Amino acid sequence: MSSARPQPDARSSYRLFRPVPTRWMDNDIYGHVNNVHYYSYFDTAVNGYLIEAGALDIHAGRTIGLVIETRCNYFAPLAFPQLVEAGLRVAHLGSSSVRYEIGLFAANEPLSAASGHFVHVYVDRDSRRPVPLPDALRAALEPLRT
Repeated sequence: MSSARPQPDARSSYRLFRPVPTRWMDNDIYGHVNNVHYYSYFDTAVNGYLIEAGALDIHAGRTIGLVIETRCNYFAPLAFPQLVEAGLRVAHLGSSSVRYEIGLFAANEPLSAASGHFVHVYVDRDSRRPVPLPDALRAALEPLRT
């Protein structure tokens, strides 16, 4: 593991942006979005993109993604009622897995308030065994590769 301190990401390092509205309930007693909500923002940004791209059918699709790894580094606070802009990129596109990287940006800010990743292994909905990435999923993710 590297001992280098994580640094915020620049907007320019992301391929696509999706809006993620903050909610009143996201703030904690300290006046900022509580850390547990950041993972929800990651999930919302990625899965919203996949659904809109026609690569994910959450109700009837035979292939689903299971999270096997996740991480988030925090650099600056976010708070309701800010609109968060989630930058997306794909750092690894394997035969059955994807590493998504997400940067959360306050509107018009050049550096991420938080940056993180998660890895999905795509599996058969019933057996939960890894399966090759469907063509539609691979096609939706290819433009996000770095």
